Amino acid sequence: MTVAIREFTLADYDTVYALWQNAGDGLGIGRSDTRDESAKKLQRDPDLFLVAEDDCHPEPRPERSRRGSRRIIGTVIGGDDGRRGMIYHLAVAHAYRGRGISKMLMDEVERRLQAKGCLKAYLLVKRGKFRSPSEMKI
Repeated sequence: MTVAIREFTLADYDTVYALWQNAGDGLGIGRSDTRDESAKKLQRDPDLFLVAEDDCHPEPRPERSRRGSRRIIGTVIGGDDGRRGMIYHLAVAHAYRGRGISKMLMDEVERRLQAKGCLKAYLLVKRGKFRSPSEMKI
């Protein structure tokens, strides 16, 4: 498996939304998660809406991105006010959890927030039914 992180495009929306729907506790989907609202995010700071792709996923799947044989397996969104960052919609497909993909996404979005002058960032996690703290481990 080779994981690549890139910026989200609107062509990814349906796949990303399905990933969010299946993410489980900890990620809430709301009225700001529509295609139109995602387009607004891309106008403001496209460099902070990231997806992780598995470049080596062999079998055809409907959830593949429109980028050939790559499959979107994770997402993260960042935002900032110029000094503090907010990170949300960190999600990794169930079959890919425990492989360090969320850490890769977090490292990249944090790097980008720091480049914008953010000294710290907050990760927004919706209250859920977690059995143990290790379930939220990044």
